[in-house]
Amino acid sequence: MKLIFGKKINDSLNIMISTEHLTDLEIAQRADIKSIRDIARSLDIDLDLLEQYGKYKTKLPLSLIDEKKVAQGNLILVSAINPTPAGEGKTTVSIGLSDGLNKIGKKSAVVLREPSLGPVFGIKGGAAGGGYSQVIPMIDINLHFTGDFAAIEKANNLLAALIDNNLQSKANSLNIDPRTVMWKRVMDMNDRALRHIIIGIGGSANGIPREDGFNITAASEVMAIICLSKDIEDLKRRLGNIFVGYTFDKKPVFARDLKAEGAMALLLRDAIKPNLVQTLEGNPAIIHGGPFANIAQGTNTIVATKMGLTLCDYAVTEAGFGADLGAEKFLDIKCPMAGLKPKAMVLVVTIRALRHHGGAKKAEYNTPNMTYLERGYENLARHIENCKKFGLTPVVAINSFFSDTDEEVDYVIRRCAEVDVTAVISRGWELGGEGTKELARAVVASIESGKNDYHPLYEMSMPIEDKIRRIAQEIYGADDVTYTSKARAQLKDYIELGYNHLPVCMAKTQMSFSDDEKKIGRPTGFKVNVREFELAAGAGFVVPILGQIMRMPGLPAVPASEGMDIDNEGNITGLS
Repeated sequence: MKLIFGKKINDSLNIMISTEHLTDLEIAQRADIKSIRDIARSLDIDLDLLEQYGKYKTKLPLSLIDEKKVAQGNLILVSAINPTPAGEGKTTVSIGLSDGLNKIGKKSAVVLREPSLGPVFGIKGGAAGGGYSQVIPMIDINLHFTGDFAAIEKANNLLAALIDNNLQSKANSLNIDPRTVMWKRVMDMNDRALRHIIIGIGGSANGIPREDGFNITAASEVMAIICLSKDIEDLKRRLGNIFVGYTFDKKPVFARDLKAEGAMALLLRDAIKPNLVQTLEGNPAIIHGGPFANIAQGTNTIVATKMGLTLCDYAVTEAGFGADLGAEKFLDIKCPMAGLKPKAMVLVVTIRALRHHGGAKKAEYNTPNMTYLERGYENLARHIENCKKFGLTPVVAINSFFSDTDEEVDYVIRRCAEVDVTAVISRGWELGGEGTKELARAVVASIESGKNDYHPLYEMSMPIEDKIRRIAQEIYGADDVTYTSKARAQLKDYIELGYNHLPVCMAKTQMSFSDDEKKIGRPTGFKVNVREFELAAGAGFVVPILGQIMRMPGLPAVPASEGMDIDNEGNITGLS
């Protein structure tokens, strides 16, 4: 992504721009980055508590979290309409909003997920914001960062190795039926060839042959557990509760039966601690955990969110993909488990995205067209209605783009006003915090109005089928839910195991309210189909898998990695 505009000075960043074409990476490299110790001082953190990863990154101890401050703080959730190939800029708006809040005199931190290497090398090319609303050090954040993903991957695969070792070992056998093993290996890369594999071939010394497969690390239950654990003891309890499969006499087997939880927690001892970095404007950014919202719960860790609320008066956090996925899971899974109560919500939209949902083809995204816009507005309208079902009246952030016209922007603002929703232009990509002050003021006004009164969509006591139907009908707009025979059998087993009270984490395409990505806009007259279930007993939810969604994505025909390089001096190109 490049910025193209004339001569000006961005005072916040101390960068001179003179009719240049700057990529996100070039902007990040020109920024005057502060020592992480300076960022910690601004938050009144004892410097002896820092666990630094170089000059610009540090881990924060969980002991800093103050539950009283958490309860008093202002939690702001940023979500969006259904994604489009052009992208909506949720992370960019989240970072810009936090910078904007600091600009108007509020003490704010942005709390984000860590990027996965799968999308970085696949479609996105990077996930640290864009333009003048970025978190830095951008290269580190987009690549290995502090090693959290690697630790999660290793812990996940340790359990996989212990399972197969138990199948092989006669002395230690738990009598596990290999046909029932649910646990998959993971890796942090998009690799469709690993979705379904056969392991253990080549003779008896190589294990028991059986079907297996890989998920991407972001979809690992260990990732979900890290995001929902409050401390090491809670982490070990949840790891021990991971459901592995059944014995030959149909008894459930858990990770604790393999005595796996202690060693897994040992691998995760640093990964459970939130990471502190900064925005381009030198404001605090906490980045921790990285589940996708289409195949996992899509929000950062509970401890990171609570850390943000402890250290600042305002914490801006995002939930992945559209509000039908990330926000729903944030509000129905994370908040009830953590005792969190968001006080405001932001819905990100672009005029280009509304054109897409109105029927525009990719070549037409940058072409003004009121017919497409008016049709596409219905997607935003549905998301606004859905937010209100949680007791939250959102502020709509129109993420500005050069092809927007006044007529189109005014239409969105007017239609939002008709349903008592404030819509504000966000120019964080171009101007940083200076371009989001109006959005920041609108969010503060939303909080101070006292109109928002968050509540979950469903009660935990409801049966799983009723929870799924409630989400499908109330959030997606589906007529009903259908199930394959495999899904029915799995659900029956999970109910018999006593998991009917758990929340549900829907795995569904992000491109549509339905389970068919081609149904854009505001589809009606459809049903969603549950193909199968996965049980995340350690994390504490059940995963209904809808339609053709896969928990191991594939690379696009032209992956972003093809445009990335590094030279002999260490100069990197192609990240964005």
